[in-house]
Amino acid sequence: MVRVFRPIPVESIKLLVFDLDGTLIDSAQDLCNSVNAALEHMDRPRLADNVIAGFVGNGAPLLVRRALAAEDGTQPDQVPEDEFKTAYNYFIQHYREHNLDFTLPYPGTVEALAALSSAMAGPQRSFAVLTNKPVRPARAICEGLGIAPYFLHIYGGDSFPVKKPDPTGLFSLMAETGAKPEETVMIGDSQVDVQTARNAGAWAIGCTFGLAPGSLEAIPPDVLVDSPEEWTVALQPSQTIAESR
Repeated sequence: MVRVFRPIPVESIKLLVFDLDGTLIDSAQDLCNSVNAALEHMDRPRLADNVIAGFVGNGAPLLVRRALAAEDGTQPDQVPEDEFKTAYNYFIQHYREHNLDFTLPYPGTVEALAALSSAMAGPQRSFAVLTNKPVRPARAICEGLGIAPYFLHIYGGDSFPVKKPDPTGLFSLMAETGAKPEETVMIGDSQVDVQTARNAGAWAIGCTFGLAPGSLEAIPPDVLVDSPEEWTVALQPSQTIAESR
């Protein structure tokens, strides 16, 4: 079901920016496996997959810090730097080798991208990816899954000096595509994505099927969808209904 809290002026939209993990792809198992591999390397106990999934969204460094801090309940920024560096380097290497073991686009994602690409085709309309995942694996995954051709740019958490929810990456994409904030939509599964949109003055679509849908309650998006197929409904011209099935 599409829930519209503030109708998006679809006719004027020029830029769609997608989060990656929890929005375009279900990467939870590979992320969890790599985090637990790093924890085992550090002689730390493994964490349940649902616990690790709750740490995803703010970039790989904070993901690893949160996992290291989970055992004794300390704050992520209190993890000793040498321990973090060792665990992080192991995580990155493991994830590079295993990031497509189980990762797939969410059902309906490819079809929705194709439909949106057709429906919103035009020289002044662009699609992009803005994720807090490091850019190398982000691009490798999009290429490996065959979805990279839909996007003009794929930017990661290390593409800019700061990560989402700082709007720097979103502003950069706007500048590169000639889109204004009111002509831009950020699509993601967490409050990080919604806050990024808010910080940039852009529109936000929240995805309840992702890794952190519960966080969308803290900062509600303009439109809420339950599946990738519903992106096409949410982005129909003259979308003014309060609910659509």
